[in-house]
Amino acid sequence: MSSGSGRIVVAGEALVDLVISPDGSVEAALGGAPFNTARACGRLGADAAYVGALSDDRFGRALRARLVADGVDVTGVTEVELPTTLAAAEVDDRGAATYRFYLDGTSAPALGRVPPLGDDVAVAYTGGLALVLEPMADAVAAMVAALARRRADIRPLVVVDVNARPQVIVDRARYLDRLRSVIASADIVKASDEDLDVIAPGASTPDAARALLDRGPSAVLVTAGTREVVILHRPSVPDGTSSPGEVTEVRVPVEPVEVVDTIGAGDAFGGGVCAWWTLTGRTRADLADVGLVERAVRAGVAVAGVTCTRRGADPPHPADLPTPLTRF
Repeated sequence: MSSGSGRIVVAGEALVDLVISPDGSVEAALGGAPFNTARACGRLGADAAYVGALSDDRFGRALRARLVADGVDVTGVTEVELPTTLAAAEVDDRGAATYRFYLDGTSAPALGRVPPLGDDVAVAYTGGLALVLEPMADAVAAMVAALARRRADIRPLVVVDVNARPQVIVDRARYLDRLRSVIASADIVKASDEDLDVIAPGASTPDAARALLDRGPSAVLVTAGTREVVILHRPSVPDGTSSPGEVTEVRVPVEPVEVVDTIGAGDAFGGGVCAWWTLTGRTRADLADVGLVERAVRAGVAVAGVTCTRRGADPPHPADLPTPLTRF
């Protein structure tokens, strides 16, 4: 039971990672970026729910059971008879992972509709393959558009993690059009420096990040592995649109940790940001305060740091953090 206010709904893919170590050994691990983010939120004590398509096969049942074990509500799950989506994650000697996906005729893309979200939803989170694979991508884009049409007093904070996977983008123009539309309705957008290279090739990281901010969100969070997180912030005006005011830039340091691998680190970061937001009782209106965004980012950095010290996507529980989450 969370001590904060409001529910976090995470929409997108769940799959199984076949983690290939440098020595060639293979281990199956439950994953998918939104799946990992939902688990991080649940483990941290937030009121979290997952929306996605899960297979009725053994892997699908394991994915569902893991969500439930981590305190995540799965009543929004769509069960399908397709086999579970697979990803091969090749880990190098530094612990960094590269991915190859096995998608055709599998479960994750089969989400055809996101059920209407209740007024108790404080944060809606999506991104990654959820913005690529159809029909899931269209369903998720429709969810974000519907949330953007809500009255300001019941509109949740919409967080989008670009998490670009160029190897699965078949129609680049279609993908970019959908991404731009979703970002225009988002409040916080997270993008790594590598994501920015994919969606804005040839542009500098600062210019690409500023271009995302100019599309409408109030904050863009740029991550770069072990380097500092850069926050670009522009406060919102009461009708929910971005003001043309001056952009504030804040840099949040990333404390060094002993990295086992980076699988799920970005997802854990997003989960930390969202969990901090709801557990401290924040609402979308609080996004106007860049200091609160910075505190949420510091929480996300800490959660991601712990995840990097573990094998696979294994987000922390509150007791694993160096500081209680809500004190960041």
